[in-house]
Amino acid sequence: QVQLVESGGGLVQPGGSLRLSCAASGSLLSVNAMRWYRQAPGKQRELVAAITTSRGSTNYADSVKGRFTISRDNAKNTVYLQMISLKPEDTAVYYCNAVQAAQNYWGQGTQVTVSS
Repeated sequence: QVQLVESGGGLVQPGGSLRLSCAASGSLLSVNAMRWYRQAPGKQRELVAAITTSRGSTNYADSVKGRFTISRDNAKNTVYLQMISLKPEDTAVYYCNAVQAAQNYWGQGTQVTVSS
């Protein structure tokens, strides 16, 4: 089973930056794609960003495009989400997700709070 551990969440002021990390238990090459989701209180889980294993192609939700960047370091088996120009509406629990052989694996989530 793929195990994922997120870190890097915390409290940040509007306009600030934060980088989330997702450490995988195995090689990122063993999964089809890595994704970041977020879920705010009372709202559905939302796909934020994704990166494919085959080509490293990235996709972003319109709400974060231009502000968030997903990247990976295969040597460290880690996926990152660099967030800049953070807004209060970015406040949510952020989850790392791995897709492998039609299975989804999830991290425990890390809280991001954007508030002054």
